Amino acid sequence: MSNKAQARQVPNEPLETLGSNLRNRRRELGLTLQDVADGAKLTAGFISQLERNLTAPSLSSLAAIARVLKSDLADFFVVPGGDSLTTRAEERRNYTLDETRSKYERISSGFDGHVMNGVIVHEQPGYRSEAIRHEGEELFYVLRGSITVELDSRAIVLKAGDSIHFSSDQRHSTWNHTSEVASILIVVTMDIFGEGQSKTRRKEEPPHSA
Repeated sequence: MSNKAQARQVPNEPLETLGSNLRNRRRELGLTLQDVADGAKLTAGFISQLERNLTAPSLSSLAAIARVLKSDLADFFVVPGGDSLTTRAEERRNYTLDETRSKYERISSGFDGHVMNGVIVHEQPGYRSEAIRHEGEELFYVLRGSITVELDSRAIVLKAGDSIHFSSDQRHSTWNHTSEVASILIVVTMDIFGEGQSKTRRKEEPPHSA
């Protein structure tokens, strides 16, 4: 991957605002920490840490939380659009919730009816994602480095060239157990870009009176 591609990054609000925005929306809906945790299939402790800016979520966790909060993912985090059917290595932009943890490159498009969503994830040394489960399925292919995939009670080590394909209703997380950045191609059927949420929300909005 070129240095030019690495340097292009999508601007987002500081991470410090994410927790307060999530907390404000939760309180606006009258939900408890446990309500959000149960709906997103995460833990109340993780949601609490997130609201206090003590941790950053993975993209899939944030998408799950946004859905529980009846919000668009873009209300909390801006991701690149999928307007083009192709992506070019030198033009793809990195985006991140916390650059000390993971960076993402979107590689899938967003045409109507699509079910696959693809990203290249660059996990920093020592990074361990929160455990989550959700609908659908996902496929990991390690491009560089090595990671440990924790799938229910199993710990599976993958090296460059290895892959794993599993049902996402199994609790899963990843851990970069090495001292080098690990790059993983991930394809999921979960709506990690929030595009389906936006369409559903627009359909539910009452028509404006003339």
